[in-house]
Amino acid sequence: FHYFCRVAFFNGWIVAMSTLLSPFVALRGRSVENMKLLRAAILPLKHFYGIKMRVEGSEHLNIKDPCVIVCNHQASLDLMGMVEVIPDRCVPIAKKELMYMGTVGWACWLSGIIFIDRHKREDAIDVISQTARTMRRENAMWIFPEGTRNQDKSMLPFKRGAFHLAVQAQVPIFPIVISPYWDFFSSKDKKFTSGTCTIRILPKVDTEGLSPKDVPELTETVRRAMADAFAEMS
Repeated sequence: FHYFCRVAFFNGWIVAMSTLLSPFVALRGRSVENMKLLRAAILPLKHFYGIKMRVEGSEHLNIKDPCVIVCNHQASLDLMGMVEVIPDRCVPIAKKELMYMGTVGWACWLSGIIFIDRHKREDAIDVISQTARTMRRENAMWIFPEGTRNQDKSMLPFKRGAFHLAVQAQVPIFPIVISPYWDFFSSKDKKFTSGTCTIRILPKVDTEGLSPKDVPELTETVRRAMADAFAEMS
């Protein structure tokens, strides 16, 4: 019961904040600047749940130029980790299904979030190509390369979209690893208590001079570094 109450409050908070913010951000128009409002709405959740966020390697995320941020994906709680470190003018890339989730999808769209259809490879490639051409307008893109939530003890194979994007735009990749939630959260065991979450920002990976043929090796190199950090934090 405790687990379901906490999950319901988490989801209810997101919906309520999206509903309250949507009319205001609609007046401002679709803009990545609206992400600041979404971030401010989600930040208090960690206090309600008694979850302490500890950031390691923040000096690596001193971003002034466009880049691609890749992060592991475990659960909806990743939102709390994301807003803890997301740079200004950073645009997350999310699954298209989110766009149809009522006021939540509307608020996300108004905040400049880019939606991608995971089930249509050609459409996804088109979105990646268009994003690469316009990246100079934004500071960063935030992508979960596993493509779906994963609470296993190891990371899923990475989809290559984020790495194609970085190579096409010739921008660096910043890997971010969120530590396992096992101590305080598990959807399988219906556990949701207070605890500490560590967010580790790894050194950037340059892509300058790389071409599409380098993407498979680049993807595996970044995944290996992130998986090692995840295992260490476990």
